[in-house]
Amino acid sequence: MSDFGNYTAAGSRADAALDPGLKKFMLGVYQKMGLGLLVSAALAWLTSSYAPVSNLMFVKTPTGGLAGFTLLGMIVSFAPLVILLGSNFMMKRASASSANILYWVIVALVGASLGTVVLMYAGASVVTTFLITAAAFGGLSLAGYTTKRDLSGMRSFIFFAMWGFVFAGIAFSIGASFGLFSVGPVFMIMNAVGILLMAGLIAAETQHLKMIYYSVRGDGESMSAATSFGALNLYIAFVNLFRFLLYFMGVRRD
Repeated sequence: MSDFGNYTAAGSRADAALDPGLKKFMLGVYQKMGLGLLVSAALAWLTSSYAPVSNLMFVKTPTGGLAGFTLLGMIVSFAPLVILLGSNFMMKRASASSANILYWVIVALVGASLGTVVLMYAGASVVTTFLITAAAFGGLSLAGYTTKRDLSGMRSFIFFAMWGFVFAGIAFSIGASFGLFSVGPVFMIMNAVGILLMAGLIAAETQHLKMIYYSVRGDGESMSAATSFGALNLYIAFVNLFRFLLYFMGVRRD
């Protein structure tokens, strides 16, 4: 949901298969994203399974499931949204160090809030859905990497749509809590739309990263910042795709 690294693609659309620099750049993005997912998984386990931490963030049912959030849990859950929204206005041309810090702060906060997934769904379904998400991500990213079609227009649309989607989701949650409408059908539609948006974002963002590379190659500072921003956008898309798929595929705990 963070539209960072809006470099103008002044470079060539050279054949990516013949450009070792591009391969190295993309590998750096994927490695950083993958490490972020590992850190998130560890933090999700910590906040869901280690009682001294879990009790600070979540209210649990007698069987150990999720019943609600503490004040700290609410702050941790909404902090990434606030930080990303603020960063969109304050970090248009961030340094490599600030982009790196932003990435790891978001990873830590999102990872901590993902403890809700472990508390709400059976472990086997969480693992299965994660593997399916990883496979889908790989296919979609490969499609964005290899396609000759310009996806920049779709990428811009998805970023605007995602912010509207987020605020609509908040309004929906508030309305549902007051009994203004039913959770089931509307929530199902929102998750289906979310899957489509994330699928498009993964492909479009991968292509966009190629254009960023051609625009900033040779500038070490910009390349490093672009790696962090690229990993951040793909990380957010992966986590959200995982959440949306889990709604349809996950088996809830009793």
